[in-house]
Amino acid sequence: MYIVKRTAEFDAWLHGIKDHGARLRLARRLDKAQRGVLGDVKPVGQGVMEMREFFGPGWRMYFVQRNDVLIVMLGGGDKSTQSADISKAIQLMHQLED
Repeated sequence: MYIVKRTAEFDAWLHGIKDHGARLRLARRLDKAQRGVLGDVKPVGQGVMEMREFFGPGWRMYFVQRNDVLIVMLGGGDKSTQSADISKAIQLMHQLED
């Protein structure tokens, strides 16, 4: 089991997705993560990980794990904006550490 905390940036991104079905699927993925089922994840640099979803435009949700029980959601995007989204997530992670 994990505690999933969401940054304001992550919430703004998620709520900004116009496709209600996509928002629902991504929210379900967060529910699964809370139950300890992270699914397809991959490190993207400097401790930031990405949850990958293979539907629609290839959704990605970026997070950092703190200790064994806490996941902090940093942001998201899709395959087309992946590089910029990763940079933003890393930047936000460093702000959290300050």
